Parts: sequence; structure tokens; C-alpha cells
Amino acid sequence: MNFKTRKCLSIAVSIALASMSGLARAQAEQEAAEVQEIVILGTARTYSNVTTTQSMQDQQNPITSVLATIDNLPGVNVTEGDTFGFDDWSTTINLRGYQTSLSDQQLGITIDGFPNGDSNYGGGAKANRYIDSMNSAGVDINQGIADISTRSTEALGGTLNFRTNDPQEVQRMRVQFSQGDYGSQRYYSRYDSGRILNDSSRLWVSFNHNEASDWMEGSAQNQRDHFAGKFISELNNFTLTGYYSWDDIHEDNYQRITLDEFNSDPDWDRLIGTWTDVAYVNQLYRRGWSTLRENNFGYLKLDADLFAGFSGSIGLYMHEMDGRGDWVPPYIANVSDEAGFSEYEIQGNLPVLGGSQVAGKSRLFFVDANGVALSPFDGCQSSITFPYGGAGPEFDPACYPDNAIPLQSYRHTNYARNRDGLTVDFQWDADLGGVANTLSGGLWYEDSTRKEWRTWHKLTDARVGIDFDQTPYWIQYSREFPRETTMWYLQDQLKLLEFITVSLGIREFDVKNKREDLFDSTQNLSLNSKSDTLFTGGASIETPVDGLEVFFGYAENIKPLLDLILEREISGSIEPETAENLELGLRYVGSNLTASAVLFNNEFSNRLEFFGPQLAGNIPNYEIGQAGRYDNVGGIESDGFELAGSYEFSDNWSLYLSYTDTNATYIGTGIPELDTQLDLTPGNTVVNTPDQMFVVSLDWMRGNYYAGLSTKKVGDRYMDRSNSLVASEYNTTDLYLNVRGEELASFLQGFDLGIVINNVFDESYLGGISGFGAWIGSPRTAVFTATFDF
Repeated sequence: MNFKTRKCLSIAVSIALASMSGLARAQAEQEAAEVQEIVILGTARTYSNVTTTQSMQDQQNPITSVLATIDNLPGVNVTEGDTFGFDDWSTTINLRGYQTSLSDQQLGITIDGFPNGDSNYGGGAKANRYIDSMNSAGVDINQGIADISTRSTEALGGTLNFRTNDPQEVQRMRVQFSQGDYGSQRYYSRYDSGRILNDSSRLWVSFNHNEASDWMEGSAQNQRDHFAGKFISELNNFTLTGYYSWDDIHEDNYQRITLDEFNSDPDWDRLIGTWTDVAYVNQLYRRGWSTLRENNFGYLKLDADLFAGFSGSIGLYMHEMDGRGDWVPPYIANVSDEAGFSEYEIQGNLPVLGGSQVAGKSRLFFVDANGVALSPFDGCQSSITFPYGGAGPEFDPACYPDNAIPLQSYRHTNYARNRDGLTVDFQWDADLGGVANTLSGGLWYEDSTRKEWRTWHKLTDARVGIDFDQTPYWIQYSREFPRETTMWYLQDQLKLLEFITVSLGIREFDVKNKREDLFDSTQNLSLNSKSDTLFTGGASIETPVDGLEVFFGYAENIKPLLDLILEREISGSIEPETAENLELGLRYVGSNLTASAVLFNNEFSNRLEFFGPQLAGNIPNYEIGQAGRYDNVGGIESDGFELAGSYEFSDNWSLYLSYTDTNATYIGTGIPELDTQLDLTPGNTVVNTPDQMFVVSLDWMRGNYYAGLSTKKVGDRYMDRSNSLVASEYNTTDLYLNVRGEELASFLQGFDLGIVINNVFDESYLGGISGFGAWIGSPRTAVFTATFDF
């Protein structure tokens, strides 16, 4: 790694913070202890790591996705097109120039340490599919230097470990109701058993229903049902933990827009809420842009202290996912040539399996009463001007006879995934000649099969609405992607001279991918991706100043080649993405002040990018199928610093500050002609990476009242690799205010009443950036919540 001297002059800071506020609890003694607990960011390790606090959770209403809680941490920027996080399509997480978005997956995500199963839209699932906001115990983020034990094949730039909270020590029943802007409602209930079975065990079960519309024209029908449960059983030196969640969600999406479109109308993403009489316009019907997912996830983990100084754990997990993504193309795909007779695709026949569209006449737009395809009048000029800059005469009803029948499809890309996995870890603490030594290691094995198939359905009557024939007229493709993943690691940590801790670790990945084409076995492929030995190491030094330490960390990370790239053509010389991350920092933990400073340098190589045939004017290519390809296109180098601090300056007040400065730039392919083709200029700033971010949060609690105010400033971000389009800086402010019911009236004992207002000043801005455009940031949103414990 070439860690340049000038970069060492930068400083970066990751902070530890104390949280004073939290959701008020009816069980006063136990809950008061939770509110007063100090949550530390930047725990003593040889790399930077931060953790969300209760205050950060309080700044988000309970309907909101759990992903939003990490947004105020240093180096992190989370943008979601939907104000409640209902739209996974538009969700983007940026961490020090690494991103997880619609087009990139460069950050690892785990649930209580278990893998989420990738974060891509087509077959993956982020943490919000597994955990509800009220069941979250916080998020641990390892920035850049990913934890060596992390079970993820995407952790190039760090890991996000979302933790579920443990069952309560005493019995409790909680009921919660939320209502807010944009038709939002939430019903939540949870039962905690307290200590049972001779005080050896405790558990909780919860269920919630969330719903809301979109914040634009109010046509979306977003709904989520979530059931979860967790237990902990302790017996002598053994602890058994189990967790299960079921999540069923329907999201109507938002659309990316260009910078010019945003400047023209910053409150509309160009999707429509009313069905029209023109199929070409109806392709932007919001209820036809949908994401449906059902996820079942669970794990069992046994922790054991086997003998003095030696502990271990073994975990088993499972995950099942089913879902689909919807679009409404303004035509029927012509896959059977009837040579002037009634079209096969509209007769309700059994589907055509595979194949391609008829050459020279690949689409059907209008038919007569006998089902015979029609052509537009000769010389007819279309009057359609929206969307995508207008349409040709083949789409315009005015270019056909009055009795012509319009045709339209409902296109489903169907996804399924089944995963079963095993994790094993051990830790051995020993004294080696007066030197404290900790040897740890582990294994991860996962067997998974991802399925993807695309079905085209005829709308029952394109003049009326979106109802469709349940039997598809075309199954464009059907494929399965078996994958086996194995990862092992070893790490040794030495305590030298009582104040120096040194660690060194190694790990390797071995991923075996297959593509099995269910229509054409000649298209089957295999792709194995085995890493070299990856090194990680670092040191922490306790200084003479009490609570102050210096730390240094280095890690080599890899994203093995995964089955996603087998969907398309691939180059024979394709390489896995790799990253080298380096940190140097200062960390302080005091009685009421906690802070740390980190400078970082990351080099990301062999970046993979998908190149697909995109129609002119950014019109979606509905028929893309297996077209397009993946190629390595250079990389990214980022360096910068983060400054943050948390200070409790009284029993009632706490202050949190963070500042992030990131310089993330593209590394070229090494071939100038290819860089030009890719619109890639080495040294240009990475798309969607803010140059600066600043957060200030103030929290207050006294008696039965608690409140907080937080403001975040996000600097300019580029929307294109040529750095010609700029999404301007923006500021958002969040406010929460809660009061315990007994403060208002004696009969409200046990109630907690609160309101959260996000984007208080209704800032207009562009949020996540991906591909050719960006999603509009969500506006001011207020939600009232009543919680009752008994």
C-alpha cells in the first residue's frame, strides 16, 4: 500500500458518545437504568469502530427503517427516497467513499453477527428486512477496517452489524401506536416474559404493521407486516440464543430524475398516481413500480466457556426470501409470429418459455377486435410529449382507428433465495511468559441458491387499470444460482509492556458459483473465486494521559466474484474487487467526554461495473434479459479525516459533534482510450460522495420530559463521473420531544407520548445518486407516537 506522506497530515475522527435520552419506560427502575447507560463509540481496538446511541434512535420515528439510525455517525451518509424508508430501490449508504446502493454493494451487513445474504436489490436483503426499529439494540460500524470475523462477501469498505435487543429481565407487555404525515400508521405490540424456567431463560415476541403512502401525489400503497421473537437461555457455562423474524412488505417505488428535471420541478419524480388512456404514459404509474418481498430469517447460537481461558461459539442460521420487482411496459412483447392472425400473447394461452422476440416486429401496441396487430397510420405524427421526451406514432392512440384496443404488459422479475449456514468461533486467552496473549479464529460456511425468472403478463384491459392475467404470456428466462461460501480466519493479539496491544490476523475466502439455465442447459456456467491470504493487523498504545490511546490498523478486504455477475456476459479476465484500508487514530474515553480521531486512506481496486444496453433518453430497457456485461474499470482511492465528540456537561444535557472530510477519487483503468469510453477521468471525485459532512446534536432530559435536536450538513456531491453535474449541499434537522404520561394526568401512568419531526425546515435536496440520476430527498415529516407499558 502506498500511503502517501501528505495523507498522513489529514486527521479523521470517530467518536464515542453518551446517550441520555431514550424511549420512556413504565418499569421505572429498569428503564431508568437503560436511559442512563453510556454507549461508547470507538471502543478500544486496533481500528476505528463506532456505535449508534439511543439518542440516534430517538431522532427517527418508529415507522422509519432501522437503516436511518446510522446517518449521524462520522463518515456515514444514508439517503432514502421514501421518508419512512419504504423504498429499498432508492436506498443508498455511503461510508468513506464506499457505497451500498442500487448499483453498488461495497459494505458488509450482518444481523447479530450473521450474514444478511447480500444487499443487492435482486435477491439480497438489507437489515431493515430483518429488524424492526423498536427491536434494535443499536448498530456497530467498523469503518474501513472490517472486523476480521465478519461474515460478509461485500465488506470492502467496512461492516454494519445491526444488533437485536435482548429480552427484558422482568415481565412486560408493550403496545404502541404511531400516526403521521402521508397516511402513515403503525401498530406494534411486544411481550417480554421476564425470567422464567428457574430464572434461566427469557424471551420476547413482537408483531407490527406499518403503512404509508408516498409523499408526492399520495398514490402509493406501502405496507409492511413484521413478526419477530428472541430468547436467551443460560445454563452453567453455556448460553443459547435464538432469533427469528418474518417480514412481508409491499413498496411502491420512486424514480430517479436528472438534475435538469429537479431544477425544473423539485417536488415530483415524474411517476403518476392516476391511470390515463395512454399506455405510454401509464408506464410511469406508481403502483406499477413496485417491490414485493417476504423474508424469513432465523438463527441459533451456542456460546460456551469450555475451560479456563478458552471460550467458543457455534451458530446455525437460515434465510428464505421470495419476491418480485414490477414494471408496466407500454406494449406486449411479441414472442410468437402469427403472420397477420390473432396474436397468441393476448389469448390467455400457456406461456412461451424462453426464446426471443419476433425479428422486425418485436412489440405489439394495438390490436383490433379480433386480436390482430395494428400499425399506425402512414405519416401520423405523435402528439405524446411525456415521458422521456415523447414517443413515436406506434404508441399514440390518435394514430390508430377509434376502436383500436391498446396493449400493455405487467412485467415481473421474480426473486427467491434459500440460505443455510454455519459459524464457528473460538477464543483462547493465555499468559505466555508474562505476556497476555489472545488467539482467536473461526469458520463460516454457507450454502445458498438464488433463483430469478422473468414473467410478462397481459393487462386485462389497458384502458381501465393495472389488473393483469395471472398466467404469463412469456417467461423470458428462468435460472438458478447455487453458491457455496467458505471463510476462515485466525488472529493473534498480544499485550506488551502493559500498555501496547498488537494484533495480526489472516483470513481467506473460497466462493463457488454456478448458473443453471432451466430453459437451455448449454448456457450453464461455473465460476470459482478464491482469495489469496488476506492480512489484517494493528496496534493500540495507551498513553500516560488517563483514557487516551493511539491506534493503528491495516486490512486487506475482498469482494469475491459472486453469482450476480453470472446473469450477464463476463470477460475471461475478470477479477474480484479488492481494497486496502489504513487508519491512524487517537481515542479518548473519560467520565463525561468521549472522543477519538482517525485519519484514513483506502484504495479500492478492480472495481466491477455493469454495462447494459440503455435506450435513448434514459428509458428503461424492459427486455434487457441477459444482455449487457460486467467488466473491471479501475478503482477508487479515498482519504480524509473525521472529527467528532460527545460531552455530557450536566445531568440533563449532552452534546454530540462530528465532522467528516473525504477526498474520494477515481483510479483509471490504465488505458486512456478505455477511460474515455467509460467517461472516466482519473482523479475526478467519486459520484455521490460528499466532500464534507457536519453533525451537531443536543439532547436533554429532566424528570418525565426528554427531547433532542440534531442538524446534519452534507456537502456537494457529483452526479456523474465527469464531475459536470453537482447535487448541491443540503442541511436537514430532526427534532423529537417526549413526555411520560403521568406528567400530564394520573390515569396516563405507563404511557409515553412523543413526536418526531424529520427535516424540520423542509429542505429541498437530491438524495441518493445511482446510474444516470438521483432520487429526491424526503420532505418535512411529523409522526406522533403513543407507547403503553403494563
